[in-house]
Amino acid sequence: MKIRIKGNSIRYRLTKTEVETFCKTGSYKETTDFGNSVFTYMLKAKKGIDALEASFEENTITLFLSDVERSDWATSDRVGFSGTMDLPNGKQLSLLLEKDFVCLDETIEDQSDNYPNPRTGTNAC
Repeated sequence: MKIRIKGNSIRYRLTKTEVETFCKTGSYKETTDFGNSVFTYMLKAKKGIDALEASFEENTITLFLSDVERSDWATSDRVGFSGTMDLPNGKQLSLLLEKDFVCLDETIEDQSDNYPNPRTGTNAC
């Protein structure tokens, strides 16, 4: 799972296996060890919501997706989910959750578990 943060926007991208695991178990997480602390980012299914939500507590960003939406995401053609979350300070947080596609440009990153890019229809860059 990859995370991209810029300003008040957060984007998660998940490989096929990660999406399948999330859909089966209701959660998926990654950690980055900095030695003196660990940064965690996770995706969790949540009942009773109808839009993406997020929280940041104890060095962990958690993105919440409706439990209903989670159920068939792995087997559907749906690429992802997007939304904005109103914050108590009057600002908004932009949220995006997507399946990770193979890059069109060459990269040194392992992309063997990424979804085929719809622009090429193959698993190759």
